[in-house]
Amino acid sequence: MCTSGFTAIWLTMSDCELCRPGDVVAQNELAYARLDSHSLASGHVIVVPRRHVADFFDMTAEEQAAVLALLNEARRSVHAKHQPDGYNVGVNVGRAAGQNRMHVHVHLIPRYTGDVPDPAGGVRCVLSKKA
Repeated sequence: MCTSGFTAIWLTMSDCELCRPGDVVAQNELAYARLDSHSLASGHVIVVPRRHVADFFDMTAEEQAAVLALLNEARRSVHAKHQPDGYNVGVNVGRAAGQNRMHVHVHLIPRYTGDVPDPAGGVRCVLSKKA
């Protein structure tokens, strides 16, 4: 079962928690990385563009590159500290895809052997199998 127990929160730009970086673990000019406030695993990090933009595909090429660079930096840091056995990387784009905060954020979720009974399918579990 793929549920996080996270309740949807609809925010406006003025009260967007992601527009106010806190607990930054890495940063560059266009983005920052921080521990996820609704962590699914030890070392779960989100990478966020500094500009308030809801859709991953509406980021500039420079913002996407900055996010990717921080994703790689965060992975090195998480790996050194937690030594996970694998990772899931994901971004929700739009409400229909489960985006709860309308500010782009890319998840880096460390995975550990045995953290779920059967990890087969990975991020594909967001859609249940159809009969």
